[in-house]
Amino acid sequence: MSTKAERFGPLPKDAVLPEPVWTDSASRSEFVCSPKLPEGETEWYPPVMIGAGAVGSTIATDCKRYLAMAEGLLRQLEPDEYVEYLRKYYKLGIEKFGDDWGYVDIVTAVLGLSQILRPNSYLEIGVRRGRSVCALASLCPTAQISMFDMWVENYAGMDNPGPDHVNAELDKFKHTGKREFINGNSHETLKKYFTENPDAYFDMITVDGDHSNLGAAEDIADVLPRLSIGGAVLFDDTCNPNVAGLGEVWHKMLVENSRFSTYTYSDVGYGIGFAIRNY
Repeated sequence: MSTKAERFGPLPKDAVLPEPVWTDSASRSEFVCSPKLPEGETEWYPPVMIGAGAVGSTIATDCKRYLAMAEGLLRQLEPDEYVEYLRKYYKLGIEKFGDDWGYVDIVTAVLGLSQILRPNSYLEIGVRRGRSVCALASLCPTAQISMFDMWVENYAGMDNPGPDHVNAELDKFKHTGKREFINGNSHETLKKYFTENPDAYFDMITVDGDHSNLGAAEDIADVLPRLSIGGAVLFDDTCNPNVAGLGEVWHKMLVENSRFSTYTYSDVGYGIGFAIRNY
């Protein structure tokens, strides 16, 4: 049995990470792809028309606007200790650094990607109180949402009230799209879900569940083949010292993968990475 240091510490150099099982049938997301050409015309370039770097640069450069959006979102959510901390953190950063602050976190990343890409379907691993999924729903209220969580009590020392609470939060943003909660261990439920839904592909996916090195890598490997071409996957805590190996997991599985363009923010906070699938 691995020790806590092995599971959450730096990724060993000889670590073997799970490999995604790719198929040739991935769906093509129209929201970031070129329009379908008339029959007989040649599409010279690949269909994806924007990369993760361009999206990340937009979010970081327009930091004040996205932080204002994030603060407005958090103000509508049922408060907890972490939400209140974030609101104060945003305010302090803007007061101290103004337009020079380029902060990006999972909330502003989800908001930026949702606004630019306008996904129609979204999968999230690690829902907790619904902060990230509400960021998506606030801009894409008709999107289909699939939410995977174990609903661990007293998660990170705070209340974790479950699906009824998340439903109530989503209602605040007038979300009308289909919602489904898949409860249980993602290492079991994801595989079962994709087996039962072989044609399910998602325009946007957030992986923020199991924070052990191999556990996070397994979640990534499970969902990547079900990300639409042109879709985006997000991964939190890429420079969190409490889970020191996750940045290397992200780098090995996404940054080094030619299927994706990637953006990683690690200047301040615990870091966030996202990638857009090219093929």
